[in-house]
Amino acid sequence: MKHPAPPRVIALVGPQGTGKTTLLESLLRTTSAEGIRAGGGNGTASEREMTLELTVHGTGFLNEHWTFIDCPGAPEFAQEARQALQICDAALVVSDASPERAAALSPLFTFLDARRIPHLFFLNLLDDGGAPVRELLEVLQAVSSRPLVLREVPLREAGKVVGVVDLVSERAWGMESKGPPPRIPLPGEERPREEEARRQLLERLADLDDVLLEQLLEDKVPPPNVLYGQMEQALREDRLVPVFIGSAERGLGLQRLLKGLRHEVPSVEETRARLGLSQEGEPLVQAFKTWYLPHVGKQSLVRVWRGEVREGGTLAGARVGGVMRVQGSQQEPLETALEGEVVVLGKLEPLRTGDLADPESVRHPDDWPQAPPPVHQLAIVAEKRTDDVKLTGALGRLVEEDPSFSVDQEPDSQMLVLGGQGELHLREGLERLRTRMRVPVVGRPPPVPYRETLRRQGTHHARHKRQSGGHGQFGDVVVEVQPLPRGQGFRFTSAVVGGTVPRQYIPAVEEGVKDGLRRGPLGFPVVDVAVTLTGGTYHSVDSSDQAFRTTGRLAMTEILPQLEPVLLEPILLVDVHVPHEATPRAQRLVTSRRGQILGFDAHPELPGWEVLTAYVPQAEMQDFIVELRSASSGLGSFVARQDHYAELVGKQAERVVNQQQAAAQR
Repeated sequence: MKHPAPPRVIALVGPQGTGKTTLLESLLRTTSAEGIRAGGGNGTASEREMTLELTVHGTGFLNEHWTFIDCPGAPEFAQEARQALQICDAALVVSDASPERAAALSPLFTFLDARRIPHLFFLNLLDDGGAPVRELLEVLQAVSSRPLVLREVPLREAGKVVGVVDLVSERAWGMESKGPPPRIPLPGEERPREEEARRQLLERLADLDDVLLEQLLEDKVPPPNVLYGQMEQALREDRLVPVFIGSAERGLGLQRLLKGLRHEVPSVEETRARLGLSQEGEPLVQAFKTWYLPHVGKQSLVRVWRGEVREGGTLAGARVGGVMRVQGSQQEPLETALEGEVVVLGKLEPLRTGDLADPESVRHPDDWPQAPPPVHQLAIVAEKRTDDVKLTGALGRLVEEDPSFSVDQEPDSQMLVLGGQGELHLREGLERLRTRMRVPVVGRPPPVPYRETLRRQGTHHARHKRQSGGHGQFGDVVVEVQPLPRGQGFRFTSAVVGGTVPRQYIPAVEEGVKDGLRRGPLGFPVVDVAVTLTGGTYHSVDSSDQAFRTTGRLAMTEILPQLEPVLLEPILLVDVHVPHEATPRAQRLVTSRRGQILGFDAHPELPGWEVLTAYVPQAEMQDFIVELRSASSGLGSFVARQDHYAELVGKQAERVVNQQQAAAQR
């Protein structure tokens, strides 16, 4: 089948360290593309071996244009990959021959299957070790809801892969290093293994096609061209995953992979239909990545779904400041971007990552991948006080570049807290702030929002009197203070009778009480307390709202130390997500941090994973993700939410109070 002219887009995805970038470089060499070094990108990842930001490269193969997007494999940068997958025609999943990769591939396969994104699998033989191919696929099949179907089986001599057998045509091909792969005879001793693999391929296809099933039952096998057509249709409908074999490092098997992509990957028209985008109408683009570069400003990496886009044209009601073709870290100006292309558009301020834009309007689709909640946080301040105003804007741009960052303000200290997906992710965020946004910052662990409450109740009489010439200040109140059950917060009532405290001053007393509870005897806000105003006196001239507010605060300052204040620490309800084999290590990690395990169960979405639920003190969660990833081969994550406060006593409480008092004196 001959595809139309618009380019097709392939996202290279897979676990970290399986050779995705090397594969891309080899594919570019195979197709004689310019700028074959795929590493780079537009950020601080350019000088590092690990891919931290997606990179885009275009090339041609047999007179057809292709765009490859190299996506990060580390879990901390998974949002980058999800955004690229959302706009691609198909994904090329890359993995080595290690069965341990199944746990890392489970979240990826789940995402692809849930969104019906067609995907192929490239088994990258990094060396001559690893599990046998069919044994490996049995392990991987457990984490994929789509059948993994071998398109090829390897031919080996003395343990080295020297070729592959195409299971559809039953032809053997040598493993090329340059140029087209040579045809080679199929060794007789390999025939039984090839026939068994081909039988499994036909059975998989027959599960998807009743006509083929009837033919197989009658011992009739369709010719190769019919089988190729069934494979093509099944991939485009996301009903199976064809598996190709080769070596990215040695450049082996790439011609066969490219031909498989050419014949089986959907076109932009088919992808539009899958995403529910209309085939007719004005030009339509979708942004899947945003950059803010020094001296350049905002750049949006987009897929052109429909029509043409020109520099100076209009999108989202704004003027397009430039159209550039991107090739790794290089950009080339274009007059026009055509349907299906991936290009960079300049200075489209209304356009945000994920947005669909036509000339007049912009909208954010409901199915755009949501960023995961943060698992690691830092309180940050600008190195220079003069950059405080710039910092807020820089953080907004950082979150727009990478929505898996988050920015919040700590309620007690009012410090800005930057959240991310791990230690490396936050370190990369701070580096972007320094290099791209030109705002160097300092990060430190965010403060823990301790609280304090009371164990006893009591009554107190407070008076505030001041004479300074003219009108003075006078306030006099009697209050009853008592603790409330945990989680009840604050309650203020008035039981004044006879007008001993005029009605108009009672709200001022309440505000003063609140002022006094903001910092209790231990140095933290006081919660779960009820205050009742029972009496007092006033002066017809010197009493005022301010005088009674001051009196209310004074009453709290004087009475609270007498009511046995006790420290409360926040307790989080934490769902820890880890592969099954890492569950015992995750349990030990939780208990070592004063956690209380509530139970664990199979993960509802990820095959081979489990969810461990526990109560963990928030003070113990700093760097929790670092140890969790270490205990789970870099894969574990968690979701935490505030659940309740619990009393903290003993040496731990003393240490917290001493630290708070020392900080207050600085």
